[in-house]
Amino acid sequence: MTYVIGVTHQKGGVGKSTTVATLGACLAEQSGRTLVVDLDPSGNMTSGLGYHPEEMEKSIASLLVGQEVFANVVKSTSLQNLDILPSNPDLLSISRHLFSYKGYEFLLRDILRRHAGNYKWVVVDCPPTLGTLTITALTAAQLAMIPTQLEFYSLQALDVVFKLINMTRSKTNPRLRYRLLVTMYDRRGRFHTDILTYVRQHYSKALMESVIGFDTKVRASQLAGVPLTMYARSSRAAKQYRELAQELEAYVERQVIQPA
Repeated sequence: MTYVIGVTHQKGGVGKSTTVATLGACLAEQSGRTLVVDLDPSGNMTSGLGYHPEEMEKSIASLLVGQEVFANVVKSTSLQNLDILPSNPDLLSISRHLFSYKGYEFLLRDILRRHAGNYKWVVVDCPPTLGTLTITALTAAQLAMIPTQLEFYSLQALDVVFKLINMTRSKTNPRLRYRLLVTMYDRRGRFHTDILTYVRQHYSKALMESVIGFDTKVRASQLAGVPLTMYARSSRAAKQYRELAQELEAYVERQVIQPA
């Protein structure tokens, strides 16, 4: 069965696109065919995997509104077993009009059910807003993964994300679960260390054990347009994302054995 993960946060710059691309690459390497979906109109994840959003005539936008078929939109990447549904600028205008589509919340879910059955994993990059595109992603997902920095604004915004998750559970996806992922952790000094202790105390049941630290190789891999696991296989962040992929696989296996 395909397992869908929506990577979301209201605040930008917390590592959503990096997490989708790198986690997707790790899952493709370790576990099987993986599809990453770029629902962010900025197209950062698309460009980070080697495509230029402004040059993409066909994207997830045209797929959502029924103007294209899945086979014409999905693209391969430089990594075997990793495919992408790319973004382009059309996604911004479409996001503003999705409310006019009856049952728009289920558009992505239905697309994935029809066409993504040969993928073991689908990882969706949500925009840094909690609007229509994020709602479609969370309605399609079994798990909402919330990357968060150990910074005031990032943690402050979690309450709004939790409210959207609860709303999604009540209206369109009652089986949606969520997990927090600490990103951009800085081991130097005590500031992040102290906040991590606080987060572990207050979110212990919802916190991934894996922690992603700062790594300059991440930006370099994005400029090169290839997954971090290929660009700098032995880098610290690549190792940490592999650990996250392994933890996630174990988490999903436990859910299969002990379903909600």
